Amino acid sequence: MKLFYYKRRDGFSNFGDELNNWLWPQLLPEFFDEDETTTFIGIGTLLNQLLPQRIPQAQRLIIFSTGVGYEQPLKTLDKNWKLYCVRGKLSAKKLGLSPDLAITDGAILTRRLYQPSLEKTYCFTYMPHIHHATFAGEIWQNICEQIGFHYLDPRSSVDEVLSTISQTEVLLAEAMHGAIIADTFRVPWIPIITSPRILLFKWQDWCSSIGVEYYPYFLSPLVKSYPQYAGGIRSSLNAFSHWKNSFLQFPNFRQIWQQQEQVSGTQLLKIAQTGRQQLSSDTKLESLTVQLEEQLDILRKDWCSNLHSARQNVE
Repeated sequence: MKLFYYKRRDGFSNFGDELNNWLWPQLLPEFFDEDETTTFIGIGTLLNQLLPQRIPQAQRLIIFSTGVGYEQPLKTLDKNWKLYCVRGKLSAKKLGLSPDLAITDGAILTRRLYQPSLEKTYCFTYMPHIHHATFAGEIWQNICEQIGFHYLDPRSSVDEVLSTISQTEVLLAEAMHGAIIADTFRVPWIPIITSPRILLFKWQDWCSSIGVEYYPYFLSPLVKSYPQYAGGIRSSLNAFSHWKNSFLQFPNFRQIWQQQEQVSGTQLLKIAQTGRQQLSSDTKLESLTVQLEEQLDILRKDWCSNLHSARQNVE
């Protein structure tokens, strides 16, 4: 069975994607090889119309805690796809699945494999979206240094990201899987948006699964560093909506947006000091973890049964 996860065309690694290669081989040892005829899809927003094109050799697909989003929605679910669970209720609804299959993002299973640090090194850490780290990582790092924040690059290794988040008191995150790990490690988090590229649907999907309201804080985009957002009426409306929201939250900055780094730093600091910190309940987190583990047990039994049947057919 082949483990598949999204890999960026620019070659940069992204924490949320790379977490797959860290997590699943530990939870499902000896399950994975290079045989693409059966493919496992775990963490990621991959349930869209591009999925069949990305795994053309797959005759059978196993989906575990994956999310819907990006691109156009899937029109149908292949009969050879086995869905054990999806990221949240919104994903289940989009696919016409039973709400019982909506559990949460599989990244929370990290808590069964990693012991977070009890010592806190960083008061505030900021983790941008991979796209914004790629185009403006040095600028964001400089902004964080100016306001006394720790900067966490989503392109860092999985171990570095896990270690940093566990040593953080409050995480300000544009990268959703940074927030998921923070919640998993019981680190309060605040969602940030710096451009219309952030997919609200996937955040809302995950937040609904953990019983937390998605309440993001908008920062003015780094216009000189970020590439132009996609064209078209819909994208233009998204961009306008983002600017409107950032101005509503920070009206005093309307006339000085040109000083982008200074403005972004001031906004980020104010959010850290006054923003609403999020955290799911201990009870909810444990319940979701157990539900995922139960589905993993079913997957293991199904897989072992299939292997046994295949061997009997060969004999």
